[in-house]
Amino acid sequence: MTGLGSPCGACKFLRRKCVRGCIFAPYFCHEQASTHFAAIHKVFGASNVSKLLMHLPVHDRFEAALSISYEAQARLQDPIYGCVSQIFSLQQQVINLEAQIACFKAEATTNCQQFQAQENFKIEQTLMNGDISMHFNDIGIQSSSQNLVPSSSLVDEFPFALEDTSLDSFMEATNYLY
Repeated sequence: MTGLGSPCGACKFLRRKCVRGCIFAPYFCHEQASTHFAAIHKVFGASNVSKLLMHLPVHDRFEAALSISYEAQARLQDPIYGCVSQIFSLQQQVINLEAQIACFKAEATTNCQQFQAQENFKIEQTLMNGDISMHFNDIGIQSSSQNLVPSSSLVDEFPFALEDTSLDSFMEATNYLY
């Protein structure tokens, strides 16, 4: 019995007196009679569920009652597959979402590679046009007249002298930076 003399949901649905020690009372409250237990009774039968719950250990009965209720409601919606159709639907959603994630990752990788290629192209164009001082300004090195002088924060980072304006020393500097 659930309390104050009201029958449990199962006994209410079955229109019988709920006795002390009712197997259904802990798992089907008074409010669940029309929804949960009605589906269980229609699909499995009250006596079958009663026998099933009695053969289970007490600590497993609550989970079993929930599973039986879920399966009964699923069987009413889909008499052939029951909850298996819902499981299959969820698996299909997972597969579709994993495919979308793979597409997004591939797109992000492609965009990153395109960005890198554009940046490399800009650097090559700058080098081809002979505007070396502009490239050095972009990376933090200031030019004074014809000699290239690194800014004070970058002096310790470069193991070479930038006052030599030959193309070989410039290529060595840019290879070190990238």
